[in-house]
Amino acid sequence: QVQLVESGGGLVQAGGSLRLSCAASGNILSIGGMGWYRQAPGKQRELVARISRRGTITYGDSVKDRFTISRDNAKNTMYLQMNSLRPEDTAVYYCNAEGDWGRVDYWGQGTQVTVSS
Repeated sequence: QVQLVESGGGLVQAGGSLRLSCAASGNILSIGGMGWYRQAPGKQRELVARISRRGTITYGDSVKDRFTISRDNAKNTMYLQMNSLRPEDTAVYYCNAEGDWGRVDYWGQGTQVTVSS
């Protein structure tokens, strides 16, 4: 089993920045890729960014050139640096980890990001 805990969300003005963290615990050795997803009210959950165990990165089109995903395997922690935030970035941001050697997805409880106009 893997547990994921997000932190760093909050309320910011448009143009501001936030840094989200996701701390993983449990069966850390089983974790492969990790990612950030977000879900706004009334909308489907969408990919923000993913990063493989080796560091290969994929970004969603809406956040390219504004957000940066990274991970520190020694600390079992993944980060999302969010710059130039827009009101449309407002959502609950969820941490995801591919676990059980690719057979299971784990999710954190989410952290709220609200961007005022």
